[in-house]
Amino acid sequence: MTTKEIVEAAWLDRNLLNDSTTIQAIEQVIEDLDKGRVRVAEPTATDWQVNDWVKKAVILYFPIRKMQTIETPPFEYYDKMALKSDYEALGVRVVPPATARYGAFISKGVILMPSYVNIGAYVGAGTMVDTWATVGSCAQIGENVHLSGGVGIGGVLEPVQAAPVIIEDGAFVGSRCIVVEGARVGKEAVLGANVVITGSSKIIDVTGSEPVEYKGYVPERSVVIPGSYAKKFPAGEFHVPCCLIIGKRKASTDLKTSLNDALRENNVVV
Repeated sequence: MTTKEIVEAAWLDRNLLNDSTTIQAIEQVIEDLDKGRVRVAEPTATDWQVNDWVKKAVILYFPIRKMQTIETPPFEYYDKMALKSDYEALGVRVVPPATARYGAFISKGVILMPSYVNIGAYVGAGTMVDTWATVGSCAQIGENVHLSGGVGIGGVLEPVQAAPVIIEDGAFVGSRCIVVEGARVGKEAVLGANVVITGSSKIIDVTGSEPVEYKGYVPERSVVIPGSYAKKFPAGEFHVPCCLIIGKRKASTDLKTSLNDALRENNVVV
């Protein structure tokens, strides 16, 4: 049986978690995730492919692990999961007390300010995970992304069919943004501070004569700010949150642009 077949069999019959072959297969998947040899989701020529069986392996890894004390003086932890290590060899800068779990892949050139990266996540080369930002389980972060202070990138394990959050190459995610429920942010997009995107969020392009609506997806190079729209309820009409695409990142704007510069180019006060 292949590793995938072993994982799928154990998913259907949890008694197999007592079998040494199953345990070894699951542990190998987590090792492969940690080293970037497999991914929960990966780009294809036209879209993204989600590998549900890999996510199943992550879920099955929890019950085969035992609680243990982890000491990284002066800190102490008590958990089932080991922490990543050997950052110097990986070429990753880690500022205390940043934490990443074993089973998360972090590419060369990544900078982890005091932040958290969960198991199954993928963080591409040259990305900055800023202070108090979190990268949830199985989230996919591209190359040269900037996750600003306090950003919350949601995780996903169950339901297995749910897609992970995807932040594509070169995106800039502003302070205190939240991206969850399998939402996808396209390449080189810019999210202004406090933008909240869920799988069902209305993302409205207001740059043309008529609004164009997306759900759970920010097109490439879009500049996005928080907004609201009127919605009728039994008690009356109220404004509910949405996101507004107010422009495109200009060709003259390089990947290292500040969020303020990108917003100023689109006549937004900062």
